[in-house]
Amino acid sequence: MSSVRKKNLKAGRDRRPSRPPLGFLDEPPPGLFPSRDEVFRVFMVVVLAASVAVACHFVAGFRRRQQRPFCDSGDDPQDFCEPCPDHGECIRGRWECLLGYKKKGRRCVEDGEINQKVERLTELIEDYTCGGYAQVLCYETGIIWFPEADILKMLDEHRLKDAGGLENDTWILLNQKAIKAAESSLEIRISFDGTKDVKCPDSLVELHKPYSCQIRQWIRKNALLLAPVSFLITGSIWLSLRIRRKKYISSRAEQLYEQVCEILRESALTAKSIHSGVEPWVGFSWLRDHLLLPRERKDPVLWKKVEELVLEDSRIDQYPKMIKGEQKVVLEWQVEGYLSSERTTKAAANRAKVPKVKDLHESALQEKQEPNLALSAS
Repeated sequence: MSSVRKKNLKAGRDRRPSRPPLGFLDEPPPGLFPSRDEVFRVFMVVVLAASVAVACHFVAGFRRRQQRPFCDSGDDPQDFCEPCPDHGECIRGRWECLLGYKKKGRRCVEDGEINQKVERLTELIEDYTCGGYAQVLCYETGIIWFPEADILKMLDEHRLKDAGGLENDTWILLNQKAIKAAESSLEIRISFDGTKDVKCPDSLVELHKPYSCQIRQWIRKNALLLAPVSFLITGSIWLSLRIRRKKYISSRAEQLYEQVCEILRESALTAKSIHSGVEPWVGFSWLRDHLLLPRERKDPVLWKKVEELVLEDSRIDQYPKMIKGEQKVVLEWQVEGYLSSERTTKAAANRAKVPKVKDLHESALQEKQEPNLALSAS
């Protein structure tokens, strides 16, 4: 048995691979380097420790800053206190912001509400001074230079109306800031007694003039130019209206003249018929009252133009005649064989527009016969 075991061990040694001759190329043992999980745990511990150290450092620094009070106003900064912030007042470690400023962290910043009120008061001062100066330029009443006392009085009146509820110190600060801001845009002079007067500059007063004043002054300034332009515009309007009226008179007169001719032709036709009992003439005044509209009767130019057209027509005869005891001018159509077929057709077409001449003459004859019946009855 021992001989067999020795043979197997010898055969196993022969089957093993041959080792390299150099020892540093051998594989390291398994426990020499840490595993990946161990490296990650170490990295997380380091990051956590660093974060805690940084946080502690900031917390300690913040606590040190909070613990340091402000030095008193006017004192030099020390290691145990911080300088008093700008626009602040520090006494025994306590600090307050000056009037017109408010706290923001450990600083003093301007109060926005105070600034808005100062802007409104500044605009009020400008309106007051510039409005008074504008009154002088437009209406020659008022003053130009305003004493500072008058401005303060005006601001006090405004406080009673619109800005009530402010503390006295705050209101005094608002007045001082508003006057100081307004003086940057206004003109200032010092009187012999030491009082201060302000005046609105000429460039700013133009913005405070009323529109009526600006228009009136502009007209005065450009009068030499406006006079011929106004005359030209007025003349053009008058001429255009005159031409328009002339065209209307001419067109309307021709229309009335055609209606007169139609009435006279109809009267002549009716008189030629047997037993018509209608006179061939028509009163000129009746034609005027019948054809003209009520508003046209007030215009003598229109009917005068119609009379001229009638007089120029050789087919129409005009002569005086006694009607109801009064002498009137009558018209009569004098053309023998006067109507061609075309004119007859035109007369028939216009017959709806022209009143029945026979009816008109019947009313006229009835009026003539009324005096004769009265005489025979007497």
